[in-house]
Amino acid sequence: MSGSVPFYQKHHRHYDRGYRYQSGSRYTAGTSSSSSSTRGLDWSSPSGLDKSRLNPLPKRAKPSYLAVDKENHIIGYVVPLFRSSQDFATGYSDAEETRLRNTSSHMERRDLFTSGLEMERSEQVSRKEAMRESAERISLNKTIHEHEEHFKRMNEDSLMHAPEFVIKPRSHTVWEKQCVRLHCTVSGWPDPRVVWYKNNVAIDPLTNAGKYKIESKYSVHSLEINRCDFDDTAQYRVSAMNSKGELSAFASVVVKRFRGEVDECLPAPRRTSFKDGPVSEYGINFQTHIVDKFGVSFGREGETMSLGCTVIINPPLHRYQPEVHWYRDDVLLSPSKWTHMHWSGDRATLTLTHLNKEDEGLYTLRVTTKSGYETYSAYVFVRDADAEVEGAPGAPLDVGCLDANKDYIIVTWKQPAVDGGNSILGYFVDRCEVGTNHWIQCNDTPVKFARFPVTGLVEGRSYIFRVRAVNKSGMSRPSRVSEPVAAMDPADRARMRGTSAPWTGQIIVTEEEPAEGIVPGRPRALQVTEATKNYVVLSWKPPGEKGLEGVMYYVEKCVSGTDTWQRVNTEIPVKSPRFALFDLAEGNSYCFRVRCCNSAGVGEPSDPTEATTVGDKLDTPAAPSKVVPTRNTATSVVVSWEASHDAQELVGYYIEASIVGSNIWEPCNNKPVNATRFICHGLMTGEKYVFRVRALNAAGLSHFSQESEAVEVKAAIASPAPPFGITVLECVRDSMVLAWKQPAFIGGADITGYFVDYRDVIDGVPGKWHEANIRAISDRAYRVTDLKENRKYQFQVRAANIAGVGIPSLPSDTFLCEEWTIAVPGPPHDLELREVRCDSMTLLWKPPVYQGRDPVNGFYIDIKEAEAPEEAWRGINTKATENTFFKVKNLKEGETYVFRVRAQNQAGVGKTSDISEAVQALTKPGTKEIVVDVDDDGNISLNFECGNLTPDSKFLWSKNYEDISDSSRLTVETKGNKSKVTFSSPGEEDIGIYSCLVSHTDGASSSYTISQEELKRLLEISHDHKFPTIPLKSDLAVEMLEKGRVRFWLQADQISANGKVDYVFNDNLVSQGEKYKMNFDKNTGVIEMIMESLTPADEGTFTFQMQDGKATNQSSLVLIGDVFKDLQKESEFQRKEWFRKQGPHFIEYLGYEVTPECCVMLKCKVGNIKKETSALWYKDGREIKADEHLGFTEGVLKLEIAQISKKDAGVYEVVLKDDRGKDTSALNLTDQGFKDLMNEVFDYIANSSTPLKITSTDEGIRLYTFVSYYNDLLPVTWHYKDSAIAFCDRLKSGVVGDQLWLQITEPTEKDMGKYAIEFSDGKGGLRRTVELSGQAYDDAFAEFKRLKAAAIAERNRARVAGGLPDVVTIQEGKALNLTCNISGDPVPEVTWLKNEKGLTSDEHCILKFESGKFASFTVTAVNTSDTGKYSILVKNKYGTESADFTVSVFIPEEAGGKKK
Repeated sequence: MSGSVPFYQKHHRHYDRGYRYQSGSRYTAGTSSSSSSTRGLDWSSPSGLDKSRLNPLPKRAKPSYLAVDKENHIIGYVVPLFRSSQDFATGYSDAEETRLRNTSSHMERRDLFTSGLEMERSEQVSRKEAMRESAERISLNKTIHEHEEHFKRMNEDSLMHAPEFVIKPRSHTVWEKQCVRLHCTVSGWPDPRVVWYKNNVAIDPLTNAGKYKIESKYSVHSLEINRCDFDDTAQYRVSAMNSKGELSAFASVVVKRFRGEVDECLPAPRRTSFKDGPVSEYGINFQTHIVDKFGVSFGREGETMSLGCTVIINPPLHRYQPEVHWYRDDVLLSPSKWTHMHWSGDRATLTLTHLNKEDEGLYTLRVTTKSGYETYSAYVFVRDADAEVEGAPGAPLDVGCLDANKDYIIVTWKQPAVDGGNSILGYFVDRCEVGTNHWIQCNDTPVKFARFPVTGLVEGRSYIFRVRAVNKSGMSRPSRVSEPVAAMDPADRARMRGTSAPWTGQIIVTEEEPAEGIVPGRPRALQVTEATKNYVVLSWKPPGEKGLEGVMYYVEKCVSGTDTWQRVNTEIPVKSPRFALFDLAEGNSYCFRVRCCNSAGVGEPSDPTEATTVGDKLDTPAAPSKVVPTRNTATSVVVSWEASHDAQELVGYYIEASIVGSNIWEPCNNKPVNATRFICHGLMTGEKYVFRVRALNAAGLSHFSQESEAVEVKAAIASPAPPFGITVLECVRDSMVLAWKQPAFIGGADITGYFVDYRDVIDGVPGKWHEANIRAISDRAYRVTDLKENRKYQFQVRAANIAGVGIPSLPSDTFLCEEWTIAVPGPPHDLELREVRCDSMTLLWKPPVYQGRDPVNGFYIDIKEAEAPEEAWRGINTKATENTFFKVKNLKEGETYVFRVRAQNQAGVGKTSDISEAVQALTKPGTKEIVVDVDDDGNISLNFECGNLTPDSKFLWSKNYEDISDSSRLTVETKGNKSKVTFSSPGEEDIGIYSCLVSHTDGASSSYTISQEELKRLLEISHDHKFPTIPLKSDLAVEMLEKGRVRFWLQADQISANGKVDYVFNDNLVSQGEKYKMNFDKNTGVIEMIMESLTPADEGTFTFQMQDGKATNQSSLVLIGDVFKDLQKESEFQRKEWFRKQGPHFIEYLGYEVTPECCVMLKCKVGNIKKETSALWYKDGREIKADEHLGFTEGVLKLEIAQISKKDAGVYEVVLKDDRGKDTSALNLTDQGFKDLMNEVFDYIANSSTPLKITSTDEGIRLYTFVSYYNDLLPVTWHYKDSAIAFCDRLKSGVVGDQLWLQITEPTEKDMGKYAIEFSDGKGGLRRTVELSGQAYDDAFAEFKRLKAAAIAERNRARVAGGLPDVVTIQEGKALNLTCNISGDPVPEVTWLKNEKGLTSDEHCILKFESGKFASFTVTAVNTSDTGKYSILVKNKYGTESADFTVSVFIPEEAGGKKK
């Protein structure tokens, strides 16, 4: 054992110090054996004292209390002798010195005397002396003990004594998965309180239910550790404590693991390097924490489930990777197609890709570092998938192969927990060759036994198997397939498993080289290994003489009592030394024998077997008994039972649960459990359940056990933890008022009371504890009386619930009992925080017990962040509040706060209270608020829902955070996780803050404020609910339908299918008939009544009366007088319209529109026309246009009027007609109609106008605008400074083409200002403006001056007005007289020219200029010399102008001659 140490031990830090033993080194309590010198006892010598005798100054070694046998196994422990007498110690020292001296002299004599006889005699003397000294020590110890016991009996104070261990716990070394029990016996008075520790951490059985069991009976205390694993290897300490003292004892537990299980169940050795480089772990102590854990999980077959935990390792090292492994039922899981594992660096995840019942079990995450490991476990439950056939059983599970040979493979499975309500008739086994998808059913009839040999296999090929269950309802779903298994000889399989060659997927079968002519011998050790009513399995050993040739076998059977042997396998001999026989008669007895054969022949038969009766040798197990359920958590129960008696090949147990009274049983586990204890999860909190258990083996399932007693599902209870925070609220001469805080852990049950103890402290030395109260007190404040003034005291408090009284709190601070005389009040106490939200919370407290000189009149609240220094305290309210509660708002989300309260009276502000608990401003998930509701009967209620109730939770309602005293005003009703407060008769007395606190939760609470306004609103809603009305989306209304029909209708907002409607006219019910057609659509709430027409008799009031349960409503419509007449006329009109539209008709009657070109277009839209339909246009009764043979595609008739004027005014009419009838549409364009038309035209003209511009003329300044079209009827107004201009000679307006202008003649500065032109269109009109001032005026005026000067110059310059011809032909001798008008101012100068030369007046040519206007040219008798070009030139200071004419003189004769 010392030569081979499993590798998993070498990975532990304490390797070589506690898990292995070597020669010369032993495991001792708290010691190490690594040094060369051995401490404690040396077991290699005959006596454990010899070595110490040889040393004159022996070193005092730490004693060892463990006894070890020759094989180095711990077999017990040694109880040392305790010495308490000084006299005995002195005597022992003297004897020891004498013995040492004798020993020294003996050593000296041994050097002098060599006689063996003398040496032996000396040793005998030494032994006798040692024995005599030992007897004297025992006698003296007994005398001293009796003396001490007598002294204790005589002294009353000695009746109370510290704990003593009569029997101490002993250490154990156990195998993994075994149970171990540590026990001890303790004495002491008062009875000691015993606590067990593991590695100095207290063991709590509730935190790891089922792992630990602690019992204490008759001073015998035991700790039982169930199913030990490697984590349970530790040092365990038991501590006994009472008022006289405390004592501890130690024991070690070492858990070993079988060598064969190491390679399969434990991870491989750690790798010290990674792809990114090595990570040094030496010198680092890692702390591993597993947080964000997965809980108990539930899944269904076929689903995917992920389990994950966050792992925090401190200190964090870059690239450091711990070992992360997952286990199911203590079996290491490896990655496969069913399980995927992932490690992200801080989170470990296990994904079950396709759940099956094989995946059910306890899953454990193990994170290992060099400093140790951490584990976390939770159970996963897998339910059956929905059956393909209703009532079919669940699928079998754990399909595997028990035995594999060349000819057959025995398939095994486990029966399902669910049989579908009918007994399972049997199972079908299917096989599939690896690499194919072809499944073959192996058995024709179902087998009940959970094992079956599959034959007909091909040697060397691999197969997978599955199993299906069947009952009378149908077939189950197939199980998960088995692992592949090859049909081959086990020896060949072993050889292939041992080879290091890679697997190629091909199995090669070889045989030895045959030897001719040798018949094999007889098979050996033939036996029946398994027998059922369906088959028998034989096995044997090959013969010793095989002849070096492959041997095969023939199997023979014989009915017991006969000598007739029948060969079973006549055709093909068997190759493997195992064979399964089928088709045997059930109940008959058979004998079997086997013959060997080869090519040389068939050998002699083996010895026959004993007679074997065909039938199931394995019986179903007996039913379990004594099923005991125990409370565990709010959703789970621990069920234990006694195992089935004399059960063979037991597979496990199935547990079922049923709610009391339901008679419906549900499986708690779908995978058999091997233990006799199981935790059933997923139960409903508060319900009572009964349980039953049945066992199973391969033969089937047992009967159910008897039903257990009913147990209510609720968390198990324990005694509460100690209170804390003891303070003094008031102090007088002989009493003190104490206050304390409730324990954080109350044990799962309400605290029923508290017990207070006190003791005096004199000179710093505390005295004995005394009980202050015998009966438990419910308040967390108590007055301790009968104290002595000016003496110091300490106090401790214990809390109690139905589980018992808890351990006391730590002693309080030392308080002096003296009367308080301060004027200000004492500290408030019992601070409590409720209704914690992300931005607010409510603080409650109790007023101080000590009021001071005057009554308390208010409180101040202080706040600070929990981690902030003392200087961070700040007040919340500047004005003292009289309430003992306060809602703190505007908090920062996620911040943690603490509070304190101060009371004040007239003397001032008193002491601060103790600091409240630190609370984080955070709204917890699932937090609900109080909701106000008004039911159908008008009852007002406050409703609160809590989603995290525990079985002991209660809804506690209060008003203004005080218990509700007047229960007559409201009723509290709680059902499930909801509670409701209903007001009896709400009134002003009910105004206040209503709060609800849920006990035994993490502080679930809420409040609702009913103010004066809120109460008024709720009372209005209540009245509406008490006297409900059917809401209406619309009241009763009337509308016209085609053909003049009248529809009365309304629409209800909400109305059920049971709603009813009464139709009333003038207080008389009307019903369905020819006149009235009613319709009620309950889906839309539309109610309608249709009348074909209205007659004078229908004048009156129409009413619809509705009723839906107790809700009613009605709506009326009054049709009388003009309203009815108008409606009747409209009905008649619509009726006529309907008939009109049966022939050609106008869809849109004749109208007009104005085009952008200011043309007027008369048009109408027609319908129902055909080719023969004609349209005639008329104006004032005179036809103006005809449109015939209108096409169906045409639907619009048009008539265009361009440049409309007054003459176009008149009545226009269009007539449509054909053989079906005619229709007429008229348009009156006279008077107002024409005016409206022209206004629309004017609007187009106005909008087409350009912006007003400025220009200059020789007369003045002109303002103008252009329009696209001008109409003489267009009303235009010019404005100056927003006033209409009165036109005069100097101010004129006019139109030139499309230009409208305003002329300012001879403008002056007075004409400067804003000008506008306004177009009137009968509506708002349009105005264009321009500013004639500043630079614009200056530029225009300058231009006017320039033009004016140019005009004057043009008008007064010299010019020839006319009178002169271009050519003058005159006969010689005639007189020529030409006159022309001359103008110009001043009078121009006149000059005549002939042939560009000046001409003067003489007798022949007379030139005259008369009156400054007329110039004449006279030739008395022209001659040929007068022929030429003549010019007149006029000139003054404004300019010069000339006029030319040509004179041609001819001689008559010359003219006549030319003619000839």
